[in-house]
Amino acid sequence: MKWNAPGSLLSYPDYRNLWVSNLLVTIGASAFPIALAVTVLDAGGSATTLGLILASRVLSSVLLALVGGVWADRLPRKYVMIGADIYRGVLMIGLVFIATPDVPAWTLAALVFVMGAGEAFGFPASGAILPSILPSEKLPAGNVMRSIGVRIATVVGPGIGGFSVALIGGRLTFAITAMFFFAGTVMLLNIKEKSREIIEIRPSFITDLREGLVTVWHTPWVAACIAMSTLQLMVVMASENVLLPVITRRVFHTDAVFATAAAMFSLGGAVSALIAMRYKARHPGLVSVIIWGFFAIAPLVLAFPSSRTVIIVGYLIAGISIGPWEAYWSSAIQREIPQELQGRVFSVDYMGSVGLMPLGMALVGPITHVFGERQFLVGAVIFHLMVCGLVLLVPGVIDLRSPTKSVPDSSQGEQLKA
Repeated sequence: MKWNAPGSLLSYPDYRNLWVSNLLVTIGASAFPIALAVTVLDAGGSATTLGLILASRVLSSVLLALVGGVWADRLPRKYVMIGADIYRGVLMIGLVFIATPDVPAWTLAALVFVMGAGEAFGFPASGAILPSILPSEKLPAGNVMRSIGVRIATVVGPGIGGFSVALIGGRLTFAITAMFFFAGTVMLLNIKEKSREIIEIRPSFITDLREGLVTVWHTPWVAACIAMSTLQLMVVMASENVLLPVITRRVFHTDAVFATAAAMFSLGGAVSALIAMRYKARHPGLVSVIIWGFFAIAPLVLAFPSSRTVIIVGYLIAGISIGPWEAYWSSAIQREIPQELQGRVFSVDYMGSVGLMPLGMALVGPITHVFGERQFLVGAVIFHLMVCGLVLLVPGVIDLRSPTKSVPDSSQGEQLKA
């Protein structure tokens, strides 16, 4: 079948433009941490300094996630995404002039903190726009195809970031990443988003916020999965994000292992997401959580970095673990949650999933200083596997579908308010 044959995903022009836009923006976003980490470490920064700067980016996106979700449900999601991408691109241009070798770490952290606000608005809008540009029967495949595009971009992005840093330095690499954001914005301009129902009298902003939280609270499998992500990203992913560049540079005396491992992680995710799209699971939640358990290999190989091959292969396997979850999770939300609430639910998902990640990143340096890197990473492995086991006990998680109603009715909302 041709890529643009009638009925294929890419035969829908709006979806095709969104897919290319996501690809370009994610390449820029994936190259950015490479440039940032190398810039901080080259300036003599420690694991604690790098962790705090990375945490500042996540922190602002978490603090504003619910606000971004409300505006994603109030405004055309296309324009929310355009604004978020331009905003981040402009700030990356600012780093070209600010990220000098003698810039104080707090200045860099402050600018990265401000940049994170763009993600708080862009993420819920990009997750909620899909039902407006694809028929419902195409949503599962559309989510997987988008995930594959993102994974392709996160394979290419670190490579571009590493090559660019080696060729022109970290500061000019920030300009390269900005160009990808601006190119992605151009693709979004061509999207024709279906209009949603216009509400003559809108509820207050606080009411909109509360409605998103009520929806998640009364959908136990959604709340449980978000809680799982919150705990695991805080302890496991935060630790490996900070320690991967630190350990690989110290042990192997190069940044190439760091960039290659990050690329292999994304490659594994793309391959497994493609497989998940072709073979539908009878119990998608069960399959996703069990396979997600293999992410524990990432901190495990960092705890015992015996060779470059071990690190790179370990991250490839860890990447494979994330594909099925990405394939099934967004489709489950789009299937079970009313469209007018999806922006807020995706924002709660984002806020909850990465909500404590800044704390985890900030504490990696002090904790490893006290207990040691290896002991901390082995503990993270055990913690990850325990959480995966516990979440499967929550009703609805195994099938990513509520045994009863998925969304609370108005009486439930009134009871919560009371």
